[in-house]
Amino acid sequence: MKQYIVDAFTKKPFSGNPAAVCVMEDWPSEASMMKLAMENNLSETAFIVKENDGYRLRWFTPGTEVELCGHATLASAFVILTFFEPDSQAVQFHTKSGLLTVRRSGSGFEMDFPTYELKEIPVTDAMEQAFGIRPVKAILGLDLICVFEHEEDVRTMQPDQAKLTLLEGRLQNATAKGHETDCVSRSFCPKVAVAEDPVCGSAHCQIAPYWAGELHKREISAYQASRRGGYLLCRMEDRGRIAIRGDAVLVAVSELAVHLD
Repeated sequence: MKQYIVDAFTKKPFSGNPAAVCVMEDWPSEASMMKLAMENNLSETAFIVKENDGYRLRWFTPGTEVELCGHATLASAFVILTFFEPDSQAVQFHTKSGLLTVRRSGSGFEMDFPTYELKEIPVTDAMEQAFGIRPVKAILGLDLICVFEHEEDVRTMQPDQAKLTLLEGRLQNATAKGHETDCVSRSFCPKVAVAEDPVCGSAHCQIAPYWAGELHKREISAYQASRRGGYLLCRMEDRGRIAIRGDAVLVAVSELAVHLD
């Protein structure tokens, strides 16, 4: 079985967010997929099996299976549309978050993703202790989104990972209005055994709608200010959906020397 390593939300190798992508004929056991994800030690390893009406896609961090992952979906679409269906303009993935369609868009790809209901919650001392800076606002959806006053606050913070695990949300995101983009953010994921996700697509299913409301814009340009960094263009759609566009680049193709049972 071949495994593809793809950097997502970037045009340059060794930036953006790396994902491993495995395209298989049949499903191995969950234990085997979990072991390979731990071996890869990337924020996500994607597993794909062809079905009659598309592909079944599952995502694993080094710690658990997750219900939605943006960058590994982008990486998976890159692999399918580059190596398996190069003449196709789109690919459909059946996932725990429903049907996800990814289409070619210029040199990159555009993903059709769900958004989540967001509610404002009180800013707490626990949030300030975890992030090291007090947020000016806190929003809760699938993840926690803490809004900070300055872009530099987000770029320079060094959160306490143990204290982050005590906060609400699947992930704990920090965001602020950007200087060169509409917003900047960072995504911390200690609850799923990932200290910081370099560029998190699923987090922007919440971050981008928040800023779209604040800035009264339909399209949001976003930069994830991790050490690797990455850009996302997010467009609000009808019926609780969001279009997220990004680029991807192939870094490596390998062949597994062991059998996944």
